[in-house]
Formats: sequence, C-alpha cells, structure tokens
Amino acid sequence: MSIQVIKDAIANKKMTCPQCKKPVQKYDKYAETIDAVRDGLGYTDIDSRGSRVTLTCGNAGCDWTERTEFWSQYIDD
Repeated sequence: MSIQVIKDAIANKKMTCPQCKKPVQKYDKYAETIDAVRDGLGYTDIDSRGSRVTLTCGNAGCDWTERTEFWSQYIDD
C-alpha cells in the first residue's frame, strides 16, 4: 500500500529533496514495519501500519540520501 504512494510521488515529481528542493529521483530498500505480532494456538496475526524506505535525491550536484519511516513528509500536496 505505501509502496504505491511512494512510486506515484516519485513518478509525478511530488516528492521533494530537502537539500536542493528538486524532485527525488529514486527509492531503495522498501520494507513494511511491524507494530505487533500475536501468535497462539495456531493463530498468527501481524499488525503493519508503516514502512521504511531509503530515498535518494539523484539530481546533479546533490548527494542527499536518507533511510526513513517518515517519507510522507517529503511529499508535496
């Protein structure tokens, strides 16, 4: 679910680099975060409400990269 939001934001140039203020060019190492795991008597349930991703600016002259779970703060509305 979050991965599609990230892909769309990058494709539509709505995710902005905080250093150079240009659109972020790529992402890497996407992972869903796990809030809780319940396991008992054959029942397993995993709560996942977030994700972590490495964002890389990729614009000439800017080497900004960040591993974050707060990636939504870089998306312009």
